[in-house]
Amino acid sequence: MKIGRYEVCGMLGRGGMSRVYKVKVPVTGKIAALKLLSPDPLLAKLMDTGKLRELFTSEAVIMAGLRHANIVDVWDFDEADEKLFYIMDYYCNNLGTMIGETYRTEQSSRVIRLDKAIHYIRQILAGLARLHHAGIIHRDIKPFNILVTEQDTVKISDFGLSKLRGEIFEGPRNLNVGSPCYAAPEQEKNPDDVDFSADIYPVGVMLYRMLTGELPPEDRTLMKIPSRFNPDLDENWDQFIINALNTDRFQRFSGANKMAENLEYLADLWHKKKEKVCKITSPDYFTQSGANSSERVSRVRRFESVKVCPSRAQNIFGLDNLWRPLQYAGNDFTDHQDGTVTDKTTGLIWQQSGCPYPLTWHEAKKYIDKLNEDRFAGHQCWKFPTINELLSLLTQTPHGEAFCIQPLFDQTQKWLWSCDLRSFMAAWYVSVELGFVARHDFTGYYFVRGVCRGDVLRR
Repeated sequence: MKIGRYEVCGMLGRGGMSRVYKVKVPVTGKIAALKLLSPDPLLAKLMDTGKLRELFTSEAVIMAGLRHANIVDVWDFDEADEKLFYIMDYYCNNLGTMIGETYRTEQSSRVIRLDKAIHYIRQILAGLARLHHAGIIHRDIKPFNILVTEQDTVKISDFGLSKLRGEIFEGPRNLNVGSPCYAAPEQEKNPDDVDFSADIYPVGVMLYRMLTGELPPEDRTLMKIPSRFNPDLDENWDQFIINALNTDRFQRFSGANKMAENLEYLADLWHKKKEKVCKITSPDYFTQSGANSSERVSRVRRFESVKVCPSRAQNIFGLDNLWRPLQYAGNDFTDHQDGTVTDKTTGLIWQQSGCPYPLTWHEAKKYIDKLNEDRFAGHQCWKFPTINELLSLLTQTPHGEAFCIQPLFDQTQKWLWSCDLRSFMAAWYVSVELGFVARHDFTGYYFVRGVCRGDVLRR
């Protein structure tokens, strides 16, 4: 199937106005995202075709005119079979995947470490500041519209509901603008009567969710104070999040830059607190083997590649409903000072770094072959790790003194491919930093880290 000159590789998602496909650019083979104007039949009945085309074109023009590190780029705009489309950068991940949000938005999601939440929110606010400077209100900020690149930077996407300040939406009055749980209260009542603070509110929702694993309830009297969920937070963080979530828009931060300024102040306080804690923490705490010793996994049960469908994956890999390990290995690592680390608990020898740049799955396989060809660290037993082997590297989300543990492995490789297949064109990978398992087709860009079995090495 082709749309214009672009070969369709699969569908990435669909909304009320459009569908997004993963496509291959002719000649170069570069993977891109194609957004096609394809309105839902109900929306097509409610709105004039000409108006839909105008809105879609406006979205592409807005995105193409905003050159910023935290806003997705548009490359091309065209029409095929009387349907408009535009081409933009393709990225493997989004913030929704990172926190484990599903189409059942109200279900609990993964809590992520405080420094990671700061990292993502800082960039989102930078992108919003650029939008607001141009007079644009996004109106649909939510995790799945925040793309995450291979370098772990974020890109704001999906400007289909954005508006210029003062612009009036000429559509059905009963048409919802924004996403449930994330849209600001005033936007739900009157989408045209919003200002830039309507984009601040969903940032507050995302931060609350990242740090607590829950959505803030509509009834604010029932909302639990964030610091009661997360021991890394204090009353300053509570007030910061409450300000962003205020149902009265005039009580929120006055803009993205103001919120970012307050965020940096809190981040600085947190870093100073962490440094103080780490100075007085007992040296015994910093051993890798002590991090999860209460639930030791003595050995990895599977070393060979398998093909696993999503419905069976949690059972086969030993995962909970948020795709995290049911048990964590009580690692006993030894650094050999030659680029390898042995885990006495599992008997596995790991590369300390892995590939320096993100690779497709097939490129990752070639990288492992090259390790053996080069006899990396004197070994020729390097293999593509299974999910179960990779899971032995994961630790629980750090809090308090756990932030003081110095990482033994290179932190560049945040996502690691496994040899386990999801289908004939997709494989499973692990987010080492955030501690979960997910899958992607072979064209995704992740890292790989070679592993040797100690018992094979001794033969």
